[in-house]
Amino acid sequence: MRASRGNAADTPRDTSLVEDPEGILGILAGWQGVGVVIRRDLPTGTWIFVVLHDDTLGPPTGGCRMKVYARPSDALLDGIRLAEGMTYKWAAMDFPFGGAKSVLAVPRLLSGDERRGLLLRFGALLNSLGGRYGTGADLGTTTEDMRTIAEVSPYVIGVHGRSEGPMDPSPYTALGVFSGIQAALGHREGERGLSGRSVLIQGVGAVGASLARRLVEAGAEVILSDIDEGRARATAEELDAEVVAPGAEYDTPCTVYAPCAVGATLNRETIPRLACDIVAGAANNQLGHPGDAEALMERDILYAPDFVINGGGAMAFTLIYQGASLDTVEARVRSIGPRLETIFAEAELRSTSPAEAALAHAEAILARGPEEGAPSSFEDMRALSPE
Repeated sequence: MRASRGNAADTPRDTSLVEDPEGILGILAGWQGVGVVIRRDLPTGTWIFVVLHDDTLGPPTGGCRMKVYARPSDALLDGIRLAEGMTYKWAAMDFPFGGAKSVLAVPRLLSGDERRGLLLRFGALLNSLGGRYGTGADLGTTTEDMRTIAEVSPYVIGVHGRSEGPMDPSPYTALGVFSGIQAALGHREGERGLSGRSVLIQGVGAVGASLARRLVEAGAEVILSDIDEGRARATAEELDAEVVAPGAEYDTPCTVYAPCAVGATLNRETIPRLACDIVAGAANNQLGHPGDAEALMERDILYAPDFVINGGGAMAFTLIYQGASLDTVEARVRSIGPRLETIFAEAELRSTSPAEAALAHAEAILARGPEEGAPSSFEDMRALSPE
């Protein structure tokens, strides 16, 4: 006999998705990805979207984002954009993974047992996909969150695979951006050195703060900005750096503008205001519109494509998952700089933007397809040898 689940009429019902059918259906109608898993977490009122964009090179892989959204369709659209970005990120690095992203659209900030319960149920959802998707920390989730998910699921990058290894991808993302800034300076200024160069970091979270420390150690003059002005001031005091108010980043003269917070900060309103020579930062989806890459080029501002320069964390933790030594991991992350040097040179040769050159490179890798022996799921991932 099936256990009673109670009267459906007594169960609280969130009608937000029902009231937004055109948003969800309209987004999916024009999308050509592998698939989307949609789950409603009744105990917390969270909408879960697991967006699998591409599996050409290997199993779809991307972080788990937790955020409050106005509508479920906004969360789905965010997931689709981020998953597509991951496809090109993996392809640009020629790593055997596909693009994906999961989004936990929470109704409010969750903590304690409520948050833990959601994460454990999300882990069970991961298991139901049988290794066809792997996740890790992202905006709104932490290393501790990933440990919680890993209690029930093996498909967590950065937790499984190395008992003594690091658990936070932020320093590796920052290292890749640092290497990319050096490459951009070398291409634009003819000198990779940071002494006397000014770098404005927008967003002083885990990645931005780690990047700031590396830049200061290398002799750069660092300027910080964050919507949490207290956090910006605290980091500035630690590093003897300057602080500018949120919104003033675009008008502040600097050598490098490094967006390390939200996306779409490069758009038709901000690009005319930029007072920098180079844009090179960690944020995802930095361009408000693909045409904004041309607008930067017209202003003679060198742009380091986001899906290339910010791949250090993803690169590092997939290598760690496969069992690579930490020396090998750091060397591979630093290779982001030389990869960008090649992209800048190709863009200049073809009189196109670095964004177009990077996309062409990624598309060529996707057209080539997976290398022989590439895994189709995380079940056979450890057979790869990254050394």
